[in-house]
Amino acid sequence: MIKLTHVSKSFDGGQSYAVKDLSFQVRKGEMLVLLGSSGCGKTTTLKMINRLIEPTQGTVEVDGKDVMGRNPVELRRQIGYVFQGIGLFPHMTVEQNVEIVPRLLGWSSRSKRERMQELLSLVELPPESFAKRFPDELSGGQQQRIGVARALAADPDYLLMDEPFGALDALTREALQQELLTLKKQLKKTIVFVTHDLHEALLLGDRIAILHEGHLEQIGTKKDILNAPATQFVRDLFTTREPGTFTLRDT
Repeated sequence: MIKLTHVSKSFDGGQSYAVKDLSFQVRKGEMLVLLGSSGCGKTTTLKMINRLIEPTQGTVEVDGKDVMGRNPVELRRQIGYVFQGIGLFPHMTVEQNVEIVPRLLGWSSRSKRERMQELLSLVELPPESFAKRFPDELSGGQQQRIGVARALAADPDYLLMDEPFGALDALTREALQQELLTLKKQLKKTIVFVTHDLHEALLLGDRIAILHEGHLEQIGTKKDILNAPATQFVRDLFTTREPGTFTLRDT
């Protein structure tokens, strides 16, 4: 469904690389978590999938087609994106925020309204109570739910999520993590999820891709990684502070 082959990205003409020789595939219907500390290339990788950033070398394919051969606007409308900072338009109501992509795609007023109502119900924000509100009238967790609803509005096959719960308090974050797992089972979307949080990666990922300084250290299931770390970096990454908890060293 999504395939990266020897992908590299340099922002300074090749003097240094944010991502270097990255190859992996995201399987249909799975949630692949990109895990790593700040500056390791997670967000750059995510943005290359929908051409917000273009690779310096290598190929990124979606549905077997090189994204560089596709219209970037059309590509992005087919891939849901949930931003780290939520990114709701503050001057638009919840209803208008959720309907923005269907409107750009030319959906009828009735279709937009029905889809908006369906999605608000899906993320447990009843449309009769929330549709006419503005983002600043919502809590952080409610805003993030609207961000997910907006990303799903055009029923994309793919969902890209860039540390979507990072700014939320612990209780809200845990609740939304569980809701995301429920949504994944219901909707069967292919999801690429970026995080620097080990616990979040272990909880959410069908597989985890560990990045360090732009390189892929290991990709595999939680069991694969915990039982058979591929590199010393991966071995050192998981340090037990308390029983059952892990922290990510920012190295």
